[in-house]
Amino acid sequence: MSTDSFKSRGTLDVGGKSYEIFRLSAVEGLERLPYSLKILAENLLRTEDGKNVTADHVRALAEWDAAAEPSTEIQFTPARVVMQDFTGVPCVVDLATMREAVAELGGDPARINPLAPAELVIDHSVVIDVFGRADAFERNVEIEYGRNRERYQFLRWGQTAFDDFKVVPPGTGIVHQVNIEYLARGVMTRDADGVTRAYPDTCVGTDSHTTMVNGLGVLGWGVGGIEAEAAMLGQPVSMLIPRVVGFKLSGSIPSGATATDVVLTITEMLRRHGVVGKFVEFYGDGVAEVPLANRATIGNMSPEFGSTAAIFPIDQVTVDYLRLTGRSDEQVALVEAYAKEQGLWHDPSKEPVFSEYLELDLSTVVPSIAGPKRPQDRIALSDAKGAFADVLPNYVGEHEQIVESSLDESIEETFPASDPIASGTNGDHDGTAPAPHEHATGRASRRVSLTMEDGTQTELDHGAVVISSITSCTNTSNPSVMMAAGLLAKNAVEKGLQVKPWVKTSMAPGSKVVTGYYDKAGLWPYLEELGYHLVGYGCTTCIGNSGPLPEEVSKVVNDNDLAVASVLSGNRNFEGRINPDVKMNYLASPPLVIAYGLAGTMDFDFENEPLGQDKDGQDVFLKDIWPSAAEVEQTIARSIDRDMFTEDYADVFAGDERWQSLETPAGDTFDWQDDSTYVRKPPYFEGMSAEPEPVEDISGARVLAKLGDSVTTDHISPAGSIKPDSPAGKYLAEHGVARKDFNSYGSRRGNHEVMIRGTFANIRLRNQLLDGVEGGFTKNFLTGEQDTIFDASMAYQEAGVPLVILGGKEYGSGSSRDWAAKGTALLGVKAVITESFERIHRSNLIGMGVLPLQFPAGQNAESLGLDGTEIFDISGVTALNEGTTPKTVKVVATKENGEKVEFDAVVRIDTPGEADYFRNGGILQYVLRSLVKAA
Repeated sequence: MSTDSFKSRGTLDVGGKSYEIFRLSAVEGLERLPYSLKILAENLLRTEDGKNVTADHVRALAEWDAAAEPSTEIQFTPARVVMQDFTGVPCVVDLATMREAVAELGGDPARINPLAPAELVIDHSVVIDVFGRADAFERNVEIEYGRNRERYQFLRWGQTAFDDFKVVPPGTGIVHQVNIEYLARGVMTRDADGVTRAYPDTCVGTDSHTTMVNGLGVLGWGVGGIEAEAAMLGQPVSMLIPRVVGFKLSGSIPSGATATDVVLTITEMLRRHGVVGKFVEFYGDGVAEVPLANRATIGNMSPEFGSTAAIFPIDQVTVDYLRLTGRSDEQVALVEAYAKEQGLWHDPSKEPVFSEYLELDLSTVVPSIAGPKRPQDRIALSDAKGAFADVLPNYVGEHEQIVESSLDESIEETFPASDPIASGTNGDHDGTAPAPHEHATGRASRRVSLTMEDGTQTELDHGAVVISSITSCTNTSNPSVMMAAGLLAKNAVEKGLQVKPWVKTSMAPGSKVVTGYYDKAGLWPYLEELGYHLVGYGCTTCIGNSGPLPEEVSKVVNDNDLAVASVLSGNRNFEGRINPDVKMNYLASPPLVIAYGLAGTMDFDFENEPLGQDKDGQDVFLKDIWPSAAEVEQTIARSIDRDMFTEDYADVFAGDERWQSLETPAGDTFDWQDDSTYVRKPPYFEGMSAEPEPVEDISGARVLAKLGDSVTTDHISPAGSIKPDSPAGKYLAEHGVARKDFNSYGSRRGNHEVMIRGTFANIRLRNQLLDGVEGGFTKNFLTGEQDTIFDASMAYQEAGVPLVILGGKEYGSGSSRDWAAKGTALLGVKAVITESFERIHRSNLIGMGVLPLQFPAGQNAESLGLDGTEIFDISGVTALNEGTTPKTVKVVATKENGEKVEFDAVVRIDTPGEADYFRNGGILQYVLRSLVKAA
């Protein structure tokens, strides 16, 4: 029962049913807030307990100063959690381990269940091994099950063992598209204290693009695994009341431009403006003109803007979409009534108070792409050929031929290596880049003969598009761009055009609904004629699962060091992300993905160069096959209906025959397999007692790593491929895993033995205990020798020596990665002492029982004369045992010569809830003991 200081509890009657709600109108000042902050205000009213959530927190929102920098920390309790399989597996591993710990404490293991609904969609594991053929989907799914059987068996067990936890099996869709089409409720209902409570649907997800659900008016964002686990177990997420950027939309999208072009324009604008850590909220008359699918496309790209969320308020468009996608009439009515009652219904005549303001006239949007390595680097399609010529020198070697070309002739000329174009600068002889739209006059060329597997003779050159992939939640959820792609394919085939032979084509829709409307519209045969066969329902190319290029293409590319390109309808195109053979990556709308497949090169001017000739020998240009907006809308209207959604999602958790036939252990606790290298029981609860052991001071600690400023979670957390000579690679080899089957750290997140060996193992990490050495190494003070961080840690733990990490400013910035904190704890680190922390990583460290400390203001390791060779004693931590959190603790660092450096470190345990977590040794231990006591 909440405290309800403001007497906000009331009832709402909808369709003859009564719901308990917490009225925002009970608190003066909340009515002026942006939509997103009203959602946070309701959350605080409903969860007020006088301890972690107080009346003062509610007042802080009511008195919110839009212009001020964020300073008030609040506890946000998400209504539900969504997960994808890579990041979700460790969460389920921890829940399974908690069940055994409960049993060991004499409790009922069946009590351990998510306290908030949790849903996991398996979408990150399908790889495009097979493409361009009718059986591509079946073959890829078959290979996927072979690679991931252990993980899938474990998740299927979780699906049956846990209440309020559901798994969407492989081959169904992408988590974010499934979220907006089915999982999102708009308004949640929950039976509590004998009444049915209604409250806003909010969520956190273990994937950064969880923000796609913002398009539905659902406040949610991506978090790390520890925060997701906390939310699943009913614990709040700590956050600052953010600044909110109001983004006004006006006008409508012009013919020829697409939702993808809009989102690339918005991404460019918001990146330039600066929205990191802020909410973005769309408002104005133009909002009603933005279809729901376009809103979702915009919300999806929030991580690329840098914002926490990018949300649209609820309006008639929202309600119509919920009805179209098969939500019940009762649910649709509740969403509308609740939004209107709470002042959450969009009223374009009322402008909320925002911290900052931006505006976009949608009629100014032009067809665009983004690349070659960042989603915010937008290029107008009309400038794409010249922009490609500008950047190509950065991707080719010296002594290249430079091609001067016009429409009717091409002259090859060799430039000296000293020329800036040949030597890899950006165009002008002083090394500066050309001004916008003033492109380099020539480009490097290296035409190489290529024989395809079927005997086709052709040539490959720099800029060749070797991957053309319709993939990723951003666009595959959007019927307007997907139908435009299908219609463009139809027009191209009817004109006699074909995709170039070196292009790896693929179509990976975000849900089966897309397949359904392509079938109904009769467009599949045309897509398949061009090679865009169904390859899977999953993230595929966008997350680097593009699969290998055809062997003959890969060989020519690598033997000749060709700078080739991918074009995908995704949201991320960072260097090295898409395919190891591909240096340049471009984001584009689905129809432009196909257009580039037809062109076969980035060195192409769609306005002035023909894609080919028709059967009469007439040139065919992009404008000749581009479908009109009216044609797209008419095709959508006759090809998409409510029945498609209700049928495709009727039994969405059941899975196909493969899923149902997986051998899965039964019972409340999991049957861990000793020989598994994917899923292992972690040691978090070994020897845990019903009551927490007293917190102890830290004595005799050694420094495991001394790090500089801006060490990110990417530096700390295991990521990428597993190298054979790394501790993780050696572990897998010792357990009989062939090198070709190592897979990635991401796929093995359910095995702490692999992950701990990859913590602090980033090849770019610089540990200042060593001179000139990069990677996961340290000085082992037990031997005086250089050692891997993992091996040194094991030696220290065996010797009973606690460890500390020394860091600089902004320690733990970047994405919230749970293994950055889990790995730190499992390496035996008891405290991390820095100049400043990124907020979420600080919270995650506490969640794993690691003490976050800061040097005194204005001080750091260097100013204090610390070089990391000292022995550290930290006293005053025991004050936490008395229920208080000390502001500082005393640190004494003793040098090898006996000299002592003493300072008072600031304790960064900032809330009563965090203190409870730390006293218990971590958030999971806290929740576990709470549940056992409540039994």
